[in-house]
Amino acid sequence: MMQEKINKQIAITTIFLIVVICIFEFTDLDIFIQSFFYDFNTKTWLIDKNEPILKLFFYDGFKKIFILFSILILISLIFFRKTNLIKEYKKGLLIVLLSTIFVPTIVVSLKNNTNTPCPCNLATFGGDYPNIKVFDSYPKDFIQESKIKCWPAGHASMGFSLMALFFLFKTASNQKKALITSIILGFITGSYKMLLGDHFLSHTLVTMILSWLIILIIVKIIKGKELEKSTKI
Repeated sequence: MMQEKINKQIAITTIFLIVVICIFEFTDLDIFIQSFFYDFNTKTWLIDKNEPILKLFFYDGFKKIFILFSILILISLIFFRKTNLIKEYKKGLLIVLLSTIFVPTIVVSLKNNTNTPCPCNLATFGGDYPNIKVFDSYPKDFIQESKIKCWPAGHASMGFSLMALFFLFKTASNQKKALITSIILGFITGSYKMLLGDHFLSHTLVTMILSWLIILIIVKIIKGKELEKSTKI
């Protein structure tokens, strides 16, 4: 029953991901929304990416805390695996650990290969690039010195990977709190990058849905292994 439920969630999430990608691919919704964060007179974004305090809180600091959090889970699973608390939450901790590893890795790998420009790169917002979306081809006369890396949103993937905490907790109340908190974290980090011109809204939304899809696949694998063990004679 659990596998059927997970399979259904994977199918729904995949369809939702495709729908969201298509909405932004065939409309100019990203440009419309991003225009509110750019001053066309001064040619500046709402937030300066070199502003040290905001960068510390929403970028460098968050990244370090995220890495530390992942390391602590790994240490717990290795060195404290025999304690009752870790035994009780072992499966959930493993799901969270794998999610904090694979979600950012997969998202960043996509980002490194899609060759999609950021808002700040577009001519619309003072850059040199045409408005190229993820499935578009560059004009033949456009000279590109190196690949550009912007789709989907890599930084927000760290926050969204924490949606896996949903599978750590056992009560519906705690699961809901964990899911909402992680989504908020993902959108805070994603919004920060939007306000300084590094990402469109679609980049963050796609990252959120893709992150949840990856987490569901991890859960399916972990639960599947557990089911195999329980059915062995």
